[in-house]
Amino acid sequence: MPTAFRSCYVLGGVILAYFVYLLLGALAFSAFEQPAEAALKSDLSSLKAEFLNLSCINATALEFFLEKVLRANKYGVSVLENARTNWDWASSLFFANTIVTTVGYGYTTPLSDEGKAFSIVYAVIGVPFTMLVLTACVQRLMHPLTYGPISMCQRRAGLQPRTASVVHFIVLLFLVVLGFFVLPALAFSAIEETWSFLDAFYFCFLSLCTIGLGDFVPAEKPGQRLRALYKISVMVYLFVGLMAMFLVLRAFHKLADVHGWTAFLQLPSCEEEDEDKGPIIEREPDDLSPEAEKASIKPLDPSSQVSYNSINR
Repeated sequence: MPTAFRSCYVLGGVILAYFVYLLLGALAFSAFEQPAEAALKSDLSSLKAEFLNLSCINATALEFFLEKVLRANKYGVSVLENARTNWDWASSLFFANTIVTTVGYGYTTPLSDEGKAFSIVYAVIGVPFTMLVLTACVQRLMHPLTYGPISMCQRRAGLQPRTASVVHFIVLLFLVVLGFFVLPALAFSAIEETWSFLDAFYFCFLSLCTIGLGDFVPAEKPGQRLRALYKISVMVYLFVGLMAMFLVLRAFHKLADVHGWTAFLQLPSCEEEDEDKGPIIEREPDDLSPEAEKASIKPLDPSSQVSYNSINR
């Protein structure tokens, strides 16, 4: 099997293993957190009933009720009757994705001690795993999306390497901003009724920069249509968007390398690495006759070897 196909199969296997890891994490989070969430909702319902049965509401009772409600809201649990669960399979999968990608919106946090401990172990393994998958994917994309276009600008347009790298970086940056910030912001502002275009663009920027403040989170309004599919679509957007951001960083590294900035700052250069590398020394059987091949493997005659005694002293 050629090296290129074998490399693609290996990369596909790694990506498949990554999504299996996300699914297993979602199942674990759902199993840990659903009972704790149900218990907290039950306590809130009892507290709400007691509060409503009070004949005279005083400041102390009101403050106690609000304190409990705000504390539950900190964990994403609402006192409303029609509040959705935070730990169904789609929400758990989305939460697992925000952990391993280090986005971490913070709108939903584990309630149980088991969930908190599992989050630590899951992140310790998942964050390096995510970086590995992103690096492997971007490494495959560097040739068709960075080295290839720069080389084509040099050959067909007759541009110098520095000019070609600048043109390529500007075009790539424009396409990434358009495809992963402007168009998704238009989509989010159309789906989320309370979001303006600026709010949606703000969400896209903070998410793909892995800042994730959590003030804007998609698919959280009550009665969201196709909520599970929406959550998974946002997950795919985050993963592909992070890949695009990583590609822009690598392209800027290549730009800095061409302009000598990395050498000036004494940083490692972004060297082009071929995916299909041949052996260091290749044999060319057509250039050697059978007699030459036999002579090349024939042992040397002892009399033709230089002896130590023959060296003039």
